[in-house]
Amino acid sequence: MFPMAASSRRDFVRSVFTIAAGSLVATHWLFGKGHAGIAKPLDQFDYGQVTLFSELHEKQLEETRAVLMGLNEDSLLKPFRQMSGQLAPGDDLGGWYTYNPDFDFRKGGDGFAPSATFGQWVSALSRMYAIRKDDAIREKVLRLNRLYAATISGEYYEKNRFPTYCYDKLVCGLLDSHKHVGDPDAFSILDRTTDVALPHFPSHAVEHDTSWRANKDESWTWDESYTISENLFLAYQLGAGERYRKIGQQYLDDDYYDPLSAGQNVLAGRHAYSYINSLSSAMQAYLTLGSEKHFRAARNGFEMLSNQSFATGGWGPDEQLRAPGSPDLYRSLSQTHASFETPCGSYAHFKLTRYLLRVTRDSGYGDSMERVMYNTVLGAKPLMPDGRTFYYSDYNFNGRKAYRDTQHWACCSGTLPQVATDYRISTYFRDEKGLWVNLYVPSSVRWKDDGADICFLQKGDYPFDEVVSFELKTSKPVKFAVRLRIPAWAHAPSISINGRRLRTQPAPGTFAAIERKWENGDHIELDLPMALRLEPIDGDHQQIAALLYGPLVLFAITDNQVPLNRTELLAATRVGKTAWHLLASGSTIKLLPFTEITDEQYSTYLNLT
Repeated sequence: MFPMAASSRRDFVRSVFTIAAGSLVATHWLFGKGHAGIAKPLDQFDYGQVTLFSELHEKQLEETRAVLMGLNEDSLLKPFRQMSGQLAPGDDLGGWYTYNPDFDFRKGGDGFAPSATFGQWVSALSRMYAIRKDDAIREKVLRLNRLYAATISGEYYEKNRFPTYCYDKLVCGLLDSHKHVGDPDAFSILDRTTDVALPHFPSHAVEHDTSWRANKDESWTWDESYTISENLFLAYQLGAGERYRKIGQQYLDDDYYDPLSAGQNVLAGRHAYSYINSLSSAMQAYLTLGSEKHFRAARNGFEMLSNQSFATGGWGPDEQLRAPGSPDLYRSLSQTHASFETPCGSYAHFKLTRYLLRVTRDSGYGDSMERVMYNTVLGAKPLMPDGRTFYYSDYNFNGRKAYRDTQHWACCSGTLPQVATDYRISTYFRDEKGLWVNLYVPSSVRWKDDGADICFLQKGDYPFDEVVSFELKTSKPVKFAVRLRIPAWAHAPSISINGRRLRTQPAPGTFAAIERKWENGDHIELDLPMALRLEPIDGDHQQIAALLYGPLVLFAITDNQVPLNRTELLAATRVGKTAWHLLASGSTIKLLPFTEITDEQYSTYLNLT
């Protein structure tokens, strides 16, 4: 069943993931043999196996690629060289990236996190090479790695207020260089980096309390050692060595994971992005070590997050997680414009839901990923060559999309390019029985099965069109299963093959399976009827609601909060492809999806009478 008008999203999400958690115990051991009895997760396709044809997705990728390829390499290396006591030619990039030994958080200015995004940019470029196979990208990655290697020094970490944070990003970049670019020196550079970095780390994962604390020399620290295990476990899996598995274990934040695994909500007051990102380390502990406790922590933590999320799928106003039942989400609509740390939060959200979906095969994680994609990061303002970075989505009653003057080359300038590459690896998955279709984005995926070369082509204008079409091209007839995600909101969905509708109606909130021998030219049509519905901000404020159509939140383009009734909202009419209008008190209010908003003032939530 689909959510009824004016139902609470948190109540609905709670029911979906409660069902998933209960069924997991019964089903999770059935999907093939993994290590230590763990079910084998769904496989990801490589970046180069998936091609996207969506203008919005491709534009974001190309904009970020152009910025990263245009960055001056002396400027990129400058903070490393300065902090390592080397000659440092070239101009400062400015903003967060610049090294400023006199930086004081209380005074602001340039120099908040020097060099921190370097590893993320190398990671994104490596993934872009896997997608585009452009030799210029590969050459830049190889050059940057060697220039960085010449700066490796303990002095860099002695002068770095974020040693584990920066190390984690460097590990990610070197792993992607090894995997996607084939850099033969990536692991030796990683080993040298680890040798000089480790003496500057705490002995184990150290939490922070979201406040800034002065250490003995009055510098300011806010490191994130509790997030680094994910990439260390990935390094071990890729063959970098046993010590990365051991270090990954050492930095698992079990003071956080233990209560979560027992169902105790300890999210309140924690930094939103980094602690949700940390749940991906818990998932890697499950996949690498076979730890059921860490799986439960990630699953429970995500359910708790879903119960305090906005209708857009975003979370963490003012970058803080909230207590269960807190009115803070409602209060944030009038008290802040910093509603969701968009590129960073989306990157963490995509990673975590991708892990959870692969392990549980629960379509609810795909629904959540889709909601975040269309209503937050896909509508982000572009990364600019001068470092202006879209940081926060704004869900204030008087919201706007904007850059912030203090956030040039901020953390979100590192994650946005990574998000732009990762839409591909979230769209399709596969297992020994066939293909899983998770996101409905015009695209194709190619693979081999039983000696056949297969191309699965997806077409349509979803989510503005209810019908998604698929065409199969295969070098010979081949039998396998195609599983299509049926969103939980879908009402009376249907599937047709070669023009004939299947008698069995697919169930919302599942993956619908079609297993048959496929022939070249076979077609599938998936019809996902969409209707307008309301989602209140929380259970105590049913009169404050967002209007949704399928996976899309419709934002009211208005300078005033006009009281509306449910009938008026649910009677909104579509005008053209991407806009809706509603009539209220004799005036017309325009409604747009987030991807269509430029500089207009808007409201995510509306007052109902």
